[in-house]
Amino acid sequence: MRKLDIGQCEYCAKHFGYYLIHSGFNDSFYAYCSDCGTVAQLSLYDKRMPRLVQDCPPYQEICAELEPYIRPCQCGSAFKKGATPRCPHCKQPLSAEVAATYIEKNASGTKKGWVWQRNWHDTYFIVIENNLVSDNFKV
Repeated sequence: MRKLDIGQCEYCAKHFGYYLIHSGFNDSFYAYCSDCGTVAQLSLYDKRMPRLVQDCPPYQEICAELEPYIRPCQCGSAFKKGATPRCPHCKQPLSAEVAATYIEKNASGTKKGWVWQRNWHDTYFIVIENNLVSDNFKV
């Protein structure tokens, strides 16, 4: 199991564990659930990946055209382009700008000049409290 760094919700002030994934290193797209914030990681090499993927920029949040090919989240909601991670306690959407404070504080690369992207749609995505599903394509 991965080591979890600690973040804090800007709404309820409760702490939660998280880690980042670089979608370029994993050759993947990702999408957050619109209600609970679970993240789906979708491998570009999964044989169920639709061919339309060539029209979507790789190594970042999914394009809207992929949404119909992804199974619903366990909570019953959908993984959507534009959805964001959420606090596991109060379910409020987390701000990428606010998250930069704990992400950069916890990242060892910050000392060497690495800076958080400050959004939820580029290369890095966040997994909160291990709420991650992989390659949950519809059959």
